[in-house]
Amino acid sequence: MHPTVNLLDYDLESLVAWCGQLGEKRFRATQLFRWIHQKGVSDFALMSDLARSLRDKLTAQAHVSGLPVLSQHISSDGTIKWLFDVGGGNAVETVFIPETDRGTLCVSSQAGCAVGCRFCSTGHQGFSRNLSTGEIIAQLWHAEHFLRGHLGTAERVISNVVMMGMGEPLQNYSALVPALRTMLDDHGYGLSRRRVTVSTSGVVPMMDRLSQDAPVALAVSLHAPNDALRDYLVPLNRKYPLHELMAACQRYLAYAPRDFITFEYCMLDGVNDQPEHARELIDLVRTSGRGAWCKFNLIPFNPFPASGLHRSSAAAVEAFARQLAEAGIVTTVRKTRGDDIDAACGQLAGEIRDRTGVAQRIEWQRRNAPEAAGTAIAPLSRGGTHGI
Repeated sequence: MHPTVNLLDYDLESLVAWCGQLGEKRFRATQLFRWIHQKGVSDFALMSDLARSLRDKLTAQAHVSGLPVLSQHISSDGTIKWLFDVGGGNAVETVFIPETDRGTLCVSSQAGCAVGCRFCSTGHQGFSRNLSTGEIIAQLWHAEHFLRGHLGTAERVISNVVMMGMGEPLQNYSALVPALRTMLDDHGYGLSRRRVTVSTSGVVPMMDRLSQDAPVALAVSLHAPNDALRDYLVPLNRKYPLHELMAACQRYLAYAPRDFITFEYCMLDGVNDQPEHARELIDLVRTSGRGAWCKFNLIPFNPFPASGLHRSSAAAVEAFARQLAEAGIVTTVRKTRGDDIDAACGQLAGEIRDRTGVAQRIEWQRRNAPEAAGTAIAPLSRGGTHGI
């Protein structure tokens, strides 16, 4: 007997194909897709407008399963952070950031990260594995339907998704694209391409592919104005140096839903926050494209001991932002959110582990589950992001 499939792994076209193998027509797959994503229903018996024969087939061959929630923390500013178990002792985090005009969900794409940026604590923990499409979508599926209940509304709560949690999304491309298509699908979450953002440290070939397969908004983790410094801070730069990255950004603009690329820039005291660095950034932008083709998002660094780095002073950040703005570059300074629950940029699963004993609880659960005998428990990933 074949194991049942998790329907969260399927975008609509994949679900249509799978239902076709069951002898079902496209409109049935669309109905099923709506039940799962728009209504958050996982019990096939409750999908009342599906034929009984189809519900029986679904019960025998499929399931809709989210990720186990290890912890949930709600900040005083309304930010919510979930820690999800993805097996093997690994956990990923998802953060909801409410604002007056939007609700943004920051989603993880990998358990750990292989890029190894100096200022990112996830990278210091190493890479465990890619998430599946279902594991990426499960974060949105859980958050959206929890929030509707929590806020007492039947309306959609999450208006924006940013792929800025743990991992490098473009190094998990085959799972990422179907997840994006589900987010964008009007029968799924109906999000605008302008309101779904993929953040990348600069995987140039996959940027080009994304422009063809699912051209959503793009944010690039830049963090340095020259190759020497970026080689140090973002090791991927050695493979795809700045001139290649800037050219890829220009190519992406032709397909992007917005007329600009966002550059994320983590402000590091004495490392990349000096007036000469701002001047180099201005020159880089001016020689790489015409007009107002990019925006800068300056991010306060959240220190962790292994980095050896420190947060830039507020005065240095303000001066840096002013220098860019005076050169005609749209610049914002990221507000930190969820500090009291370690949900700000760079504060992910490692900190919560220490306060909640997650690793011990996972180990206890697995030791007390018959099928889990002998399972090795790896350390939980410590967090860091391209920028929540």
